[in-house]
Amino acid sequence: MYYQTKTASYWYEIHGEGIPVVLLHGFTGSTATWQQFIDEQKDKLQIIAIDLPGHGNTETKEPITMEACCHDLSQLLQFLRLDSIHLLGYSMGGRTALSLAMLYPELIEKLILESASPGLMTADERKMRIEKDELLAKKIKQDGLVSFIDFWQDIPLFQTQKFLPTHVQQTIRKERLSQTEQGLADSLRFMGTGKQPSWWEKLHLFKRPVLLMAGELDPKFAAINKKMRNSLEKSEVVIVEKAGHAIHIEKPAIFGTLVSEFIMKK
Repeated sequence: MYYQTKTASYWYEIHGEGIPVVLLHGFTGSTATWQQFIDEQKDKLQIIAIDLPGHGNTETKEPITMEACCHDLSQLLQFLRLDSIHLLGYSMGGRTALSLAMLYPELIEKLILESASPGLMTADERKMRIEKDELLAKKIKQDGLVSFIDFWQDIPLFQTQKFLPTHVQQTIRKERLSQTEQGLADSLRFMGTGKQPSWWEKLHLFKRPVLLMAGELDPKFAAINKKMRNSLEKSEVVIVEKAGHAIHIEKPAIFGTLVSEFIMKK
């Protein structure tokens, strides 16, 4: 189904009934990334999966910033009459989920972040990341989607996925190849880690329960999440053994258990 704003048509799917949980995917992903979680949890949760700008079936008339995206998502939740949600985001979707939680805390009952970050601390770090993402955006446009996905799936962050069953790797690749060059380039340029607000200094203001998850084999994000825990008052961190960046794909059973137990916990 589509939700129309002035600048975009957001694709969203609703599965199951029960406690509402909103899912936000990562860069080069879509609602399809959550299929196993949806299949296993839809009997007890109402799952709302959304394609973020530049991805999946969501269509945009112009590039959308992180703040604009969060505004649109807040309006979509209002349209769906969801006054209080459990929000789960992975990687880029985790940065988006955290941004939504910081900008619209009244909407959030519990927040679950998988391999996410609050952005970058310093202006210099943000400037360097913007420059790096601009080079990636140009690479996508110049070399084409297939070449970029060949490059992207081989970066160190995703090396642990090389050990997944062949059919799982093929599913991930198919999802990545379903994107568009313009969409991915716009996502890097307008919703990248360097362009989004840095939330490090404001994390202490968020008072809702937070589950932070990172993979043992993803040391960068494991360290970031441990550091985030120190600033988030009602947070807990879980480092998943033998998992890399995409825990929901690499360790789906453990992921589903961690998420559902956190949501159900009083």
